[in-house]
Amino acid sequence: MATIFGNLNLNDTDRVFNATQGQQVIYDAIMEFVNRINAEAMAAYSVFIAETTQNYKERYKLPGGGYMQEVNPDQRPDAVKSYGSWDVAYPLKNYADAIGGSRVDRSYMTVAELDNQVQGIVARSVNTTRRELLRALLYKEDETFVDPLWGSLTVKALATGAGDGVLYPPVLGSNTEAIRLRYQGTNYLTAAISDTNNPYATINDALVADFGQQQGNSNIAVFINTAEKAKTIALTDFDPLNDRFITPGVNVNQLTSLPPGMPGTIIGRTNGCWVVEWPFIPATYMLGVHLDSPAPLKRRIDPADTGLGDGLQLITEDEEYPFVQSYWQNRFGLGVGNRLNGMALYLASSTTYTSPTIT
Repeated sequence: MATIFGNLNLNDTDRVFNATQGQQVIYDAIMEFVNRINAEAMAAYSVFIAETTQNYKERYKLPGGGYMQEVNPDQRPDAVKSYGSWDVAYPLKNYADAIGGSRVDRSYMTVAELDNQVQGIVARSVNTTRRELLRALLYKEDETFVDPLWGSLTVKALATGAGDGVLYPPVLGSNTEAIRLRYQGTNYLTAAISDTNNPYATINDALVADFGQQQGNSNIAVFINTAEKAKTIALTDFDPLNDRFITPGVNVNQLTSLPPGMPGTIIGRTNGCWVVEWPFIPATYMLGVHLDSPAPLKRRIDPADTGLGDGLQLITEDEEYPFVQSYWQNRFGLGVGNRLNGMALYLASSTTYTSPTIT
């Protein structure tokens, strides 16, 4: 029985356009399925996406530092900026797909065939969101997005060092605003990962310096490709996540308080970091995020008063017969807001970070 239409008591071989349940019922079943997928995708990516926004541009703020002013009892202190800030912008792009075919094709279409068509569109929508997410975080170059209403917008990456033009709030232990660099080459290859060449320590140190850690250790997730798995497991302080079908024996460390809703698979913990194997991370790259701080990205959507909705949607010309010519649309854009909550490493024989190719 097809995944989407099983609860309608339809057989896989039933003709969609001759179904006794009616086109509206089938349409409603499709939208219920798609809405559930939209919600699941956003939950899975919430580690990277802080919130949705209708803003095309904004000033992002984090608490600042410094000292109070020593003044005489009858002296008025000078006003100071109580936060660190930087300007960011968010794109808004239009992604579309369609189910087409001749009148004969549609007449012969079975429930199973339509199910496959819809599943394919949903998969492509999820793939598109993931691709744009990885590009937003792993590309160190700014993007110029030409907005039809607001003109050219500069969509920023994570903090990029001296050329960034931004002094960020002081790190812990300092009271001076300073630049940050969130894209680094490790100067060693994957094969050289070891207790001495430890990328997890680098990521942990960078993120803890800005966001601190709770008593008991850091709550940082590092996403890796399968190519980096073996060397990670070989680190001395790596604690694996036990097989859920095996009860560990005595004198064995057991991981607790696993963060929920991660894309990929948590394989263990090392140097204050959860290690998440996510094959969509390009090989030789690693991406760390502090889980107790605002996520790095925001997802721009259309203003509510446009009525355009949010997420993957089925757009039709004829509500009574939505499959005569059915178009699918997903309008969104991802941009970095919190430019400090992320650390991308490139495992290469150089300290220079080169952005990956993500297609």
